[in-house]
Amino acid sequence: MSVDMSQFFGVFFEESQEHLEEMEHLLMELSLDEPDPEDLNSIFRAAHSIKGGSGVFGFDALTGLTHVMENILDLARKNELVITKPIVDQLLITVDTLKNILECYQNEDDIDWGAIEKGTVELEALLKSENAPESTTEEDDGFGFFDVPVQDDDDDFGFFEPLPSEENTAQIEEKGYGIYAEEDASNAAKGPADTTDDDGFGFFDDEPLVQSEDTPNIETPDTNQPTVAKNTPEASDSNDKPDKATASKPTTKRAADKRPSKKTETKESSSIRVDTMKIDSLVNLVGELVITQSMIKIVGRDVHGEVEEKLEGAIGELSRNIREIQEAVMSMRMLPMSFAFNRFPRVVRDLADKLGKDLELIIEGGATEIDKGMIEKLVDPLTHLIRNSVDHGVEMPDVREAAGKPRKGTVVLNAEQRGGSIIITITDDGAGLNRERILDKAITNGLDVSPDMPDSKVWQLIFEPGFSTAEAVTDVSGRGVGMDVVRRNIESIGGAVEIESTAGEGSVFRIRLPLTLAIVDGMCVSVTDQTFVIPLTNIIESMQPTAEQIKTIGNDRLLWVREEYWPLVPLHELMQIDGANPDPTTAIVVLVETARKRFGLLVDALEGQQQVVIKSLEQHYKRVAGVAGATIMGDGGVALILDIESIASVVTIPHQSEVSVVS
Repeated sequence: MSVDMSQFFGVFFEESQEHLEEMEHLLMELSLDEPDPEDLNSIFRAAHSIKGGSGVFGFDALTGLTHVMENILDLARKNELVITKPIVDQLLITVDTLKNILECYQNEDDIDWGAIEKGTVELEALLKSENAPESTTEEDDGFGFFDVPVQDDDDDFGFFEPLPSEENTAQIEEKGYGIYAEEDASNAAKGPADTTDDDGFGFFDDEPLVQSEDTPNIETPDTNQPTVAKNTPEASDSNDKPDKATASKPTTKRAADKRPSKKTETKESSSIRVDTMKIDSLVNLVGELVITQSMIKIVGRDVHGEVEEKLEGAIGELSRNIREIQEAVMSMRMLPMSFAFNRFPRVVRDLADKLGKDLELIIEGGATEIDKGMIEKLVDPLTHLIRNSVDHGVEMPDVREAAGKPRKGTVVLNAEQRGGSIIITITDDGAGLNRERILDKAITNGLDVSPDMPDSKVWQLIFEPGFSTAEAVTDVSGRGVGMDVVRRNIESIGGAVEIESTAGEGSVFRIRLPLTLAIVDGMCVSVTDQTFVIPLTNIIESMQPTAEQIKTIGNDRLLWVREEYWPLVPLHELMQIDGANPDPTTAIVVLVETARKRFGLLVDALEGQQQVVIKSLEQHYKRVAGVAGATIMGDGGVALILDIESIASVVTIPHQSEVSVVS
């Protein structure tokens, strides 16, 4: 019976990607003075798992390169090779190459064998230059894996290919030999080789397979070689290195001592991988359930008497259950920010080396959770902002020292939850933004600016298309593309970005995002016979002002409340609706805020608070300014969900001089 291996490709690709990310993270955190043995073992195990799995599936490009990488790591963890910065740099480059190879296999693209051969040669050259033991080279002259078939070094991993002969079939079934052996195989693997480095190829989560003494040899490589547990580093190299098992025993023991207990293994086995499309489908069903709940509430208004009381109790219980289901389902889509943050130490490290700067990236709040879809859309904006801080923000070491600062600059990446929002900040201790240079560039670009503009508005100019104050164009930045895309991408997921900067002290880029894009709590308001929804995260309060609180400047009206003037925006004018109540003293003003502005939204009446499911309009209509989407109400009607950030962009805040005249 043949096994269709393609059904396991998806799992292998996912787990290999996780292994590569783990390797990159551990290499970035590795101390060159005193490398943590467990970190080295973890990096080795990750490489070994990829090597083993790729050997199973016939992904030769991955197998060969990880084999060379594995040999270097094996020497390092046995203290036979001193880890230096050039070694770490080359290993990181190899990780990048492996990521590209993995992507090629995943997308069924052509493999760049030239890049793989180059990476192999560089690893070999680096190994020789670091004065590795001569015996290693003799044993592993198969580094040039293009001269010898790849699987010759890894026959032990190709356990799916050789089929048992007919005469051995009965014995095999009786002994339980094969990849599905469980208790018998795992109990037999008690030797040092089992405790060394690997729990298997990663994507099967099975115990390592051994060949017991009484099991018939289907393929006997060499009867003089010691029996070694399969799926372990020793097994893969047993044909080449008969003495390695003994030599690695001290390292094996330390690794075994530091291994997690069975509780950890149980925790890992209790999780399953679920396709995100299934979770999205479940989220949509919960959204429909929320709509159905609203329908039942409306129907309940027509019920009276004893049944009304019972129905209200049942609806209340239903609401609580739906809320719990919603929170449980939404939590499935939530991922920690570390999924996005963990790639940035490498970005900062490489860019700082390229620019000749001494930098430290501090990551805080990596455990803060946010919707998976938003994380994917955040990576590019965050990457650009961090590169901007490293390139333009933090000064060169000599310049910092002359200014009385530490030679090493600092960039802090932080995430935290505040109410229904996620706040991400990128803070650097560099030179800060140059106000005069920004204004000069704005005038050159024909933008409408004035010398007395507040700093908050001046800083926002850098998000204009084609805006750059860099004196020279480099391959890092300076062309004026990117910052406008940063703001557009952030606003496309309901967020906003603001800047604070102090000359000589540094800058802060602050991104405010909603927790999720699927279901939100909103306040329903009406303008004539039309209903709109305002997200609760934007609402401060609602009120009916007095005539004394209303002031007029030209054609604009201001509302005096909370010891400040708020621009008044009639929603009926914004949405071009006739017949609405234009008098704030008899209508309702909803005070709302964004990251950049505060203003009052004039509506006819409040209809109540409820959960709404956001439905995108972009499949059927072009993007409408001021509208984030639509939702289906309990009565079957459709209500537009207001995009307060978009509305804020058209709100004019009068200058202080104009306000003083009114006062």
